[in-house]
Amino acid sequence: MSLRLVSWFLLLFFLNVFKHEVPAAESVLSASKTLVWGPGLEANVVLPARFFYIQAVDSSGKNLTTSPGEKTFEVKIVSPVEQFTRIWIQVLDRKDGSFLVRYRMYATYTDLHIHILLKNKHAAKSPFILKGPVYHEGCHCPQPSGSVWEAHMHCPQSFPQIDRDLSLLTSVDPDRNAQEIPQRFGQRQSLCHYTIKDNKVYVKTFGEHVGFRIFMDAILLSLTRKVRLPDFEFFVNLGDWPLEKRKPTEKIHPIFSWCGSNNTRDIIMPTYDLTESVLETMGRVSLDMMSVQANTGPPWPEKNATAFWRGRDSRQERLELVKLSRAHPDFIDAAFTNFFFFKHDESLYGPLVKHVSFFDFFKYKYQINIDGTVAAYRLPYLLAGDSVVFKQDSGYYEHFYNELQPWEHYIPIKADLGDLLEKIQWARDHDEEAKKIALAGQQFARSNLMGDSIFCYYYQLFKAYAKLQVTEPKVRKGMELVEQPADDLFPCHCHRTMVRDVKDEL
Repeated sequence: MSLRLVSWFLLLFFLNVFKHEVPAAESVLSASKTLVWGPGLEANVVLPARFFYIQAVDSSGKNLTTSPGEKTFEVKIVSPVEQFTRIWIQVLDRKDGSFLVRYRMYATYTDLHIHILLKNKHAAKSPFILKGPVYHEGCHCPQPSGSVWEAHMHCPQSFPQIDRDLSLLTSVDPDRNAQEIPQRFGQRQSLCHYTIKDNKVYVKTFGEHVGFRIFMDAILLSLTRKVRLPDFEFFVNLGDWPLEKRKPTEKIHPIFSWCGSNNTRDIIMPTYDLTESVLETMGRVSLDMMSVQANTGPPWPEKNATAFWRGRDSRQERLELVKLSRAHPDFIDAAFTNFFFFKHDESLYGPLVKHVSFFDFFKYKYQINIDGTVAAYRLPYLLAGDSVVFKQDSGYYEHFYNELQPWEHYIPIKADLGDLLEKIQWARDHDEEAKKIALAGQQFARSNLMGDSIFCYYYQLFKAYAKLQVTEPKVRKGMELVEQPADDLFPCHCHRTMVRDVKDEL
């Protein structure tokens, strides 16, 4: 374990053990005792939006647990060799005494100096110096060594879901799969057949509705800009439902999907929604794992003690939820914002209500997570708030569900919602315990569902899968190269490419 990683663990331990209740209004903040940590302080952690954390500490050394004000800290990022830096910075107040600072770079810099100021005084060990080159997201400069990249990213040694999914495969035969999978699924389903060869991405599509390949293209291109991927060949299911229904004792075809189920054998990736929110943070998405942390609504005692839900009519139980809400409006506020699947029932379960900002969900203490066509992909964002999640028992799951524990990270409810009212009453009667579950779910999301974790998951999944191949992955007939996006305005010069060229010449 690296010294830096050990220091991170010690800092997190310090934060948890010594987190005393300190009212912000009564405390005098200390610049020198302020705590600052996170991957955004390291040059080699390349992310679409880099991030780090600030913990406000008072002069006696106690951590604040309420906001000292969103403008408390000022953050400046400059390059000593550039007059102007194209970097967008946001300081997000998490309302618990800590701040999440995120910044998106639009060019690559030789060095970066990060200044963190508290009333014009440098906080903690500011300025933090990132020795360059410090690459931006658009820079094509892959780390040749996967193990070095994993160490830089502080990736965990393994992900249990990857181990579970791949344990059903003794080997992978790209030649056989290239023949059999299109024959079995290609006519009725929408698939992408990908080959990664020499760190380039090639694809061939099957089926009619293949628009969602843009999400898979984007994460593969982003990864190959950051690290050299092994050569491998795989099939991605672009539909909602997982496909491989054969039993473990039968010949299983490896299909990568965004959602799994208890009666299928697909290999699960982070959802396209969560993946896009990582790639487009501070870009074209407004809902992401970082923005939620600054928009968690009023403090717990001021939240409405009602269970809240909005969505569309994509499952029968959602109709039942709205029906339950009408019968018990003092317990549940649930309504549809769109009808599609049960349009003939709109008169029974309507009228439609206006869309509500996702951040306004957190005005309510209790959030209901109920399946749609498959798993409800909103769960990461619900967990990241500070409301407690009531999660429906479900046969569907995302890549992280199996690491969640009922009554620790969420309150479980039956699939038919038969015990929902009872569980809401329990939460009302056990307010402190419900709050503790909400905070544990929030901490899980903060620790496991941020952008660095998502990149690590994809890389480790692809690396482990590639090792199972028993024939050489190939660029097949009909495949096309997926081009890296042009970055003509602010091109970067990859020092790794130059080093490799020199070695080749020698």
